[in-house]
Amino acid sequence: MTKQGERIARRRWLIGVFIGVGILVNYVDRVTISVAAPQLREAFALSPAQLGVLFSAFSWTYALLQIPAGLVLDRYGVTRVGRWGALLWAVSSLVTALASGFGGLLAARLLLGVAEPPGLAVCSKATGYWFPRAERALATALFDAAAKFANVIGVPFIALIVVTFGWRWGFAASAALSVAYFVGFCVIYRDPSHDTKLQAAELAWIREGGATPEGAATAGAAGMFGYLVTHRKVWGLTIGYAAYDYAFYLFLTWLPSYLVDVMHMSMLRSAGLAMIPWAWATFTDLAIGGWLIDTLIARGRDESRVRKAVLIAGLLSALGILGVIGTHDARWAIAWISVSLGGLAIAGAVTWSIPSLIAPKGAVGAVSGIMNCVGNVLGAIAPMLTGFIVSATHSFENAFWVAGAIIFAGILAIVFMLGKIEPIAGPQIVRARERDAMS
Repeated sequence: MTKQGERIARRRWLIGVFIGVGILVNYVDRVTISVAAPQLREAFALSPAQLGVLFSAFSWTYALLQIPAGLVLDRYGVTRVGRWGALLWAVSSLVTALASGFGGLLAARLLLGVAEPPGLAVCSKATGYWFPRAERALATALFDAAAKFANVIGVPFIALIVVTFGWRWGFAASAALSVAYFVGFCVIYRDPSHDTKLQAAELAWIREGGATPEGAATAGAAGMFGYLVTHRKVWGLTIGYAAYDYAFYLFLTWLPSYLVDVMHMSMLRSAGLAMIPWAWATFTDLAIGGWLIDTLIARGRDESRVRKAVLIAGLLSALGILGVIGTHDARWAIAWISVSLGGLAIAGAVTWSIPSLIAPKGAVGAVSGIMNCVGNVLGAIAPMLTGFIVSATHSFENAFWVAGAIIFAGILAIVFMLGKIEPIAGPQIVRARERDAMS
């Protein structure tokens, strides 16, 4: 056991920052097509509806493979699944760079959706292994904020490459980043029990603080999945996250085009202004979704109530998307988008901390897979439905109303279905309790 006053090393934070870098690279891969959209539209004579299909195609395969990816992650572990996933990101970006038309772009986006399903679940499971419960919020916010920060540095970076060299080079650049992360993952990441650079005192600190136990689930993968999908708590989390994902993907895919088409900006100017709400979202993710939660819990506040209150407050702020309706002033549009994205960032950080807090032993991947599968079904619908609405009405206003209604439904699910944030008893424990009750 660790002794009071003993100085604890901080290798866990190096790991936390590193997996955050992975999500940053992951989201640069995703957002490149949004930045390149004006050039793609001209190069291949694409309609808004076709762009919407391309924006959402990634999420079709991404959502479909979430649950299998979660089960594979629980079976083979963070180290192996994380490595091969990163390598596949690079392959899919290179295929996109070589596309010669709508069909090729569509196939490449579907391939990216095959490559990336384990990404966030890997981070959630690794964070559970590496961090005690008292540090879990900030540790989760590190990788969740990276998804927002990717738009702060990634969008201008890719925009500069696309404007200077063309859209193909934008995808080539994102592929190079993925290769670099794959190499880094092979060199740096190990689970705590296999990390030779992790000091014994820090390992004891992590475990004594309630880190997720390493090891396989007590039930088989299929049995654990069947058990979890019957839980009200899992569905409360899942519906709340799906509401977040719908609005998040609307902004992730359509924000550059909204600023160009509605606010009549150049590609570079729109990329620069888009940095503002994404930078604010990065800040709220870390400061409120991470630091504030850990601070309140450390001061003795009830852990479950703190997390739920912050989650609900984040989703309420996300309704700021409705403030964009009717404005033609770019400053007000950016302000309301910042309010909404800031709230979404808070909600995202909290929701991604919850799988490792409620999952039975060895089942973090399964809970994450269920949550992310349903979330990305909505994430796939968002850009496609937005594209059809814009094509039919020549306006984004109805698309924003739909997003607001979905966010409100997510708030109701968190309030009435999630319940207390505590571990779900595994199926073996439940059966044992039932036997004791009958005896």
